[in-house]
Amino acid sequence: MDTALEIQGLRKEYKGFILKDISFRLDQGTIMGLVGPNGAGKTTIIKLILNMIRRSAGTIEVFGLDNIAHEKAVKARIGFVHETPAMVEDAPLKNIKTALAPFYRSWDERLFRRLSAEFGLPLDKKFKALSHGMKMKFQLALALSHDADLLVLDEPTSGLDPVFRRELLERLSGVIQDERKSVLFSTHITSDLESTADSITFINRGELVFSLPKDEVRETWAVVKGGRELGHGSLRGLFKGFRETPYGVEALTSDVPAVRRAIRGGLVVDKASIEDIMIFMDSGASHV
Repeated sequence: MDTALEIQGLRKEYKGFILKDISFRLDQGTIMGLVGPNGAGKTTIIKLILNMIRRSAGTIEVFGLDNIAHEKAVKARIGFVHETPAMVEDAPLKNIKTALAPFYRSWDERLFRRLSAEFGLPLDKKFKALSHGMKMKFQLALALSHDADLLVLDEPTSGLDPVFRRELLERLSGVIQDERKSVLFSTHITSDLESTADSITFINRGELVFSLPKDEVRETWAVVKGGRELGHGSLRGLFKGFRETPYGVEALTSDVPAVRRAIRGGLVVDKASIEDIMIFMDSGASHV
């Protein structure tokens, strides 16, 4: 399978935050969920992909092209949708489209008109007059109308009503039916990814926790429920986080066989959801 995006040893240093040597790849024809708590580094990664900020170390290749050395060619193949889009607030939508379209050789005016009608976009209205959902639809119409091969979405469903969130996710699934196209979907709303994503890349405090096919995440990670002994002694190394409950202790692990070998009986083991993993690994998970 060909690669849409490959990141190797990506590092960005800020005062008080370091994105630490991130590596992962996104295959063509797939959707990757980029997840993690707020402040984990997801938006920093996206800004680095788009060359909005300069990396401290590492490489980023989009369809085999370095994103700095071949910036123009790379950006021509990327469609970007952001939670807070930077558009000219006082400009009508049709004027914004007219200004942006010439930047893309593959711009399809007929497709834009069709998507605008389908999304119910009021092209004569000023951008600032749109609801949040309409702003997302406008961004998506722009991204799809220049035949982008890689859609990069930064928290696109945050603040949207459930109906449009479902519409957006269904459309993303339709996009990748063309096996040349791929989606990188950054979000902290993990339920959006449970039925849509093919793979999950989890970032926490600037570090890569894992980048795996979604089915492998489900098979590998689990929540173990038992007594307080889970949090003591040599067992602690088997777990990634703990949470006390009125009935005992819950712990997150990525090595269920090792846990079963170490603790005989008295355990309940449930598959961990993406949300479970994020909650346990965030600083909000309590320790025993």
